Amino acid sequence: MTRKQKRLAIIGGGMSFIVAAVLLVMFAFGQSIAYFYMPADLEKTPVNPGTRIRLGGLVAEGSVKRGEGRTVSFTVTDGEANVPVSYTGILPDLFREGQGVVTEGVFDAATHGFVADSVLAKHDENYMPKEVADRLKDKGLWQQTEGGGQPSGASTDGASADKTGATR
Repeated sequence: MTRKQKRLAIIGGGMSFIVAAVLLVMFAFGQSIAYFYMPADLEKTPVNPGTRIRLGGLVAEGSVKRGEGRTVSFTVTDGEANVPVSYTGILPDLFREGQGVVTEGVFDAATHGFVADSVLAKHDENYMPKEVADRLKDKGLWQQTEGGGQPSGASTDGASADKTGATR
């Protein structure tokens, strides 16, 4: 083997290693990606049962029902459509009706409902998940605060103010 052939073999081996690494990373990311949907989006583009997604919106008023053990069912709405959600586990402390929520899970073909394995709720009165807030603004459902200032959740610098006005 000449020097030129040795160099080409090393370069070829290195390139094939890099290609294999990139393909493995893409495969891993493809399996862990959970797309974000609002209830109205699901009416327009149905999701196959078993596909992992994130469902966001507001917890509908009067929809939270506690079942046996730690099972809770509630409805996620965006003002246009509703999706029933079932969750078994401990809900975040600030989970309540009328508040923003992002759930992650899959659709159950048997019940035609969403089975969540994680529920994320807002962490204080000045925050709503960005994805949910943006979609609600687009639909015109975003409510302004009492003083006519920014809507709740619209902190521009990521800081939130407590009741005394001090930022955290």
